[in-house]
Amino acid sequence: MNILEAAQKRAQDIRAAADRPSQRRCTEAPGSGPRVAVRMQRIQLREAGDAGGGLGFSGYASVTGVGYEMWDIFGPYTEVVSAGAFGPSLSRADLDVPLVIQHDGIRRIARTANGTLRLDEDDRGLSVDADLDPDDADVQYIVPKLRSGLIDEMSFMFRITAGEWSQDWTEFHVNEVDIHRGDVSIVSYGANPATAGSGLRSTKDLESFVRGLSLAEQREIAALVAGAAPKTGAELITDEDVRLRRVRF
Repeated sequence: MNILEAAQKRAQDIRAAADRPSQRRCTEAPGSGPRVAVRMQRIQLREAGDAGGGLGFSGYASVTGVGYEMWDIFGPYTEVVSAGAFGPSLSRADLDVPLVIQHDGIRRIARTANGTLRLDEDDRGLSVDADLDPDDADVQYIVPKLRSGLIDEMSFMFRITAGEWSQDWTEFHVNEVDIHRGDVSIVSYGANPATAGSGLRSTKDLESFVRGLSLAEQREIAALVAGAAPKTGAELITDEDVRLRRVRF
């Protein structure tokens, strides 16, 4: 099934151009979820000692005006989030959206409702800016992976409230979304990621910065500080750090 064959079937069976895709999903497999990811171009760290005393994360959970492949009951099509699609939802006074890991609602690391997460739509897409707690176990889990590039995509969970098919039924334009009580998420992989920038900025003190490094990196720092070859590096690891390293995520 190619995109033109799917469009022909869609044209025969869909009654109105404003009808939303049925069984919208990210791959051909019927059981796949309707998730779209944005790839992070780069990870940036701010030097320890900057004002704030915590961690900051910024990126894009969606890029507007960039097509990506999706599937419905008829087959593949191109979906495009239109500029301005987020405006009505973001203007809500009671907007409640968490920043989570892998769309797991319980693994929240920031939230609009408590002021630690700020969402905005600019000329690129849905921008995300969050204040993170360095003592949060999920933050300690995800930050090294972001630094190393092991994880480099974002996604968001939303409802389509308005959209329209192109005249040839090959494209669906998402003109308005409701992200209230959805999420923005750091993910391992998503469907057909577009390219967008993101950054992780550190405003931690030196001790917190060291805690975020690998054991080997901690030992190297210990050697530099002591002016001698490292032995164990244990002096840089607290009991709390050891406990957290044993937690299975």
